[in-house]
Amino acid sequence: MHHLISPQDLSTTQINELIALAGRIIESPSSYSEICKGKKLATLFYEPSTRTRLSFEAAMLNLGGSVLGFSSADSSSAAKGESVADTIRVISSYADICAMRHPKEGAPMVAAMHSRIPVINAGDGGHNHPTQTLTDLLTISRLKGRLDHLTIGCCGDLKFGRTVHSLVNAMARYEGVRFVFISPEELKIPAYLRSDVLDSAGISYKETKNLEEVMPELDVLYMTRVQRERFFNEEDYIRLKDLFILDAEKMKYARPDMLVMHPLPRVNEISTEVDSDPRAVYFKQAEYGMYIRMALILTLLSDPENKKEALVC
Repeated sequence: MHHLISPQDLSTTQINELIALAGRIIESPSSYSEICKGKKLATLFYEPSTRTRLSFEAAMLNLGGSVLGFSSADSSSAAKGESVADTIRVISSYADICAMRHPKEGAPMVAAMHSRIPVINAGDGGHNHPTQTLTDLLTISRLKGRLDHLTIGCCGDLKFGRTVHSLVNAMARYEGVRFVFISPEELKIPAYLRSDVLDSAGISYKETKNLEEVMPELDVLYMTRVQRERFFNEEDYIRLKDLFILDAEKMKYARPDMLVMHPLPRVNEISTEVDSDPRAVYFKQAEYGMYIRMALILTLLSDPENKKEALVC
């Protein structure tokens, strides 16, 4: 049985296969509309989510399957003190596959250790968000035509932003990728990413506090919000939340074909005036999230001896 807990669980070959499958689904969604008939997806979301939870649900419904689950810990037995291990043991009897979001890092891994069905990490604390990363890779691949030899700028909360951590881990495996990290001192990327991922592989990167200065270098600008829920005190959040705001004036420094991406939700780090810029692709990015999750669900549910294999691989 396979799970998806971290982007590292997938080889670049597997990532490329998922992207290719998602592309086939985009081109011919009706060909996949009944392929998961009779299958159930459980969505176990212990913290708030809109796009991730609904895109998982839309993905399964579009495949002809059904969905059950909860959208907050308060509406589950976690409110009574039930452990993740016990919850997944029970859910394994009700569903065929599970997507879990949890505020504690490592919770989906614990679930996978006790599960009889595939577990997909839909975000755990500030750690990993592998399906958002797959969404990002699909977006870049379809709109830039490649995943190698790109300069990726990551701006905002790089310390707590699990989407950035997952993206760096994934993109670092492609040839010729370079990173530019734009953040205040307090929200710089964690030391382990610098040493274990970038430095160890000899990947080129630089850190700066000046967004305008580096805009002309970027193929992709990945904006993130400063996350109130990750801060221990309100004062630090208020002090840092508005340091980097992308607006039409700053976009003048960017290349004509640079992509502006954002995992959403947006607060005010991207001005709404940027939405009409053809380089702003964050809403298209959200749409692609549904298709890559369709591809992932199909892949995890596929049986090597099942004749449907030809449709999903």
